[in-house]
Amino acid sequence: MNKHVKKISNTTMVGGMSAVIIATMTGCDDGSVAQQPVQEPVQQQSMVKEGATVTIEEKPVGTFKIIDEVPSVSTRVILKDENGTERILSQDEIDKLVKEEEAKVDAGTSALTQSPDQVQEAGGLGLAGTLMASMAAGMVGAMLMNKLMNNQNYQQNRRTSYRSPSTYSKSQNSFSKAKAANTAAKSSGSQRQSGFGANKASSAKSSSFGG
Repeated sequence: MNKHVKKISNTTMVGGMSAVIIATMTGCDDGSVAQQPVQEPVQQQSMVKEGATVTIEEKPVGTFKIIDEVPSVSTRVILKDENGTERILSQDEIDKLVKEEEAKVDAGTSALTQSPDQVQEAGGLGLAGTLMASMAAGMVGAMLMNKLMNNQNYQQNRRTSYRSPSTYSKSQNSFSKAKAANTAAKSSGSQRQSGFGANKASSAKSSSFGG
């Protein structure tokens, strides 16, 4: 009788241990970890703003000033006429403006490379010059931007291309904060991906051990 009871007890223990092992393996492979890398890049992408939305006002006709500029996911240029009507410049229009201004820079006739006093006497930078004086300059014309970066007149003209000093300061602060946020988001994303790789390897090792 005791042998029979002992046999039943041993069978119960083995069955219980098997259930625990199966439950553990199921928990390791429940897909909760695998979902994480799919969600994180979407969240990370929504945070990164490496473009610029620039609003340029033409007032009076032929005189252009940057009246608003904010970081954005993509880059677009909004032109506002003296009547308040706004339209978004097409990529072809932007490319044409940049190409024409680059030709002037190469010829030494661009207002961007002249002294601020000369620019003021001439009536301003023009639409292309104003665009290349904005924070979006490197995004719409990287090669031209490289040619201008070390020019002292260009740096001074950038400040005067905005409607007011406060508009310029606001733009600088906004893009500085966006740059810091983008760097932090990318760093955080890299760390999460590294952590996920380690967790996946650890889970694989546990499953192998369990089997």
